[in-house]
Amino acid sequence: MPDQLPNGRHGGPAAVTRVLLVFAAVGAVLAALLTVVGAQDVVPGRPQAAPTTTTAEATTTTTTTTTTPPPDPCTVKAASLTLRHKLAQLLMVGVDPRGSEDALNVVRAEQVGAIFIGGDATGLLTGGLDVVRAAATLPLVVAVDDEGGRVQRVEMLDGDMPSARRMAQDMSPEQVRALARDRSTALRNRGVTMDLAPVLDISAQPDDAVIGDRSFSPDPATAATYAQAFAEGLRDAGTTPVLKHFPGHGNASGDSHQGAVTSPPLDALRQADLLPYRDIGRYGPVVVMLGHIDVPGLTGGLPATLSPEAYGLLRGEYRFGGPAMTDDLGAMRAVTDRVDLPEAVRLALAAGADIALWSTGGRTGEVLDHLEASAASGTLPAARVDEAARRVLAMKGAC
Repeated sequence: MPDQLPNGRHGGPAAVTRVLLVFAAVGAVLAALLTVVGAQDVVPGRPQAAPTTTTAEATTTTTTTTTTPPPDPCTVKAASLTLRHKLAQLLMVGVDPRGSEDALNVVRAEQVGAIFIGGDATGLLTGGLDVVRAAATLPLVVAVDDEGGRVQRVEMLDGDMPSARRMAQDMSPEQVRALARDRSTALRNRGVTMDLAPVLDISAQPDDAVIGDRSFSPDPATAATYAQAFAEGLRDAGTTPVLKHFPGHGNASGDSHQGAVTSPPLDALRQADLLPYRDIGRYGPVVVMLGHIDVPGLTGGLPATLSPEAYGLLRGEYRFGGPAMTDDLGAMRAVTDRVDLPEAVRLALAAGADIALWSTGGRTGEVLDHLEASAASGTLPAARVDEAARRVLAMKGAC
């Protein structure tokens, strides 16, 4: 079909050629215009606009914050004490119960952390403690052993308590807790802050044996239940309880007041005497007293009070984190037949005790001199002293 020109006219090949040339010229012009429009004005030295992106770019900033825990206040408090004052806080010294003079002298002279009142405490517990406590620069622990039955200190002032065995036979745990709460109130009103009770030993010995009726029961579960009630009652009214005598005196041979004592082997203790110490947290905040007991398979012929392995058992297997204290280092032949008092105190503290008790009084300066020399020589490690001081200060609310 022939080419048809606009206006309906038909032309030959020359006309077609002219049309193609026109289209080519128009195309060239359009291309030039597009090049101009798309081009950016680029001037040397002028900042150019950043390219536009269609995808938002998120910037993430990671900040690492390091929080330093606050220092332990008991560590700070212990560090503020002189070595001698720190060592003195680890001592519980027996004082004359007939009046305040002896106790006042030992507190003023050496700032001991605790005093023990034995015997007939009527004189010191009828107003004599106020001046003694006022002389202490840190809170003073005032301790008695008031278990009930054969072992009491304030029965003439505040009434008689039955023995532990009698309590378990005649009273419910709730009644024992109430009895201990009443006794604790009386003790606190007289200035006492710690009771070396309850006995956690299990024993079927006759009443008058060394433990005997001081034990709540030969059954570990019953003994634990009643000891817990007694401890809770003491603490309800603000007196610190002391569980005794770890790792178990109730089935031992002999009386540590009179000489060496040996318990059944450790494996046997785990099946009986040590059962009340399982789940030791049930008793709440307490102190644990170690007895002068040689335990085959544990203490290697030493009394538990001087044995690092005995303290290790208490801290490790039985997971006790509170203060541990010794039985009397000054009046019980299981220790005194073996070693003199200053060295007995050093051995006990180095082994793991936090409080060293002697009921006989006196020799406080001599003991502290020996401990200072031992700390200087390394036979009483500084870390052990600091650990014990932290526990004692925390127990007393001194930090």
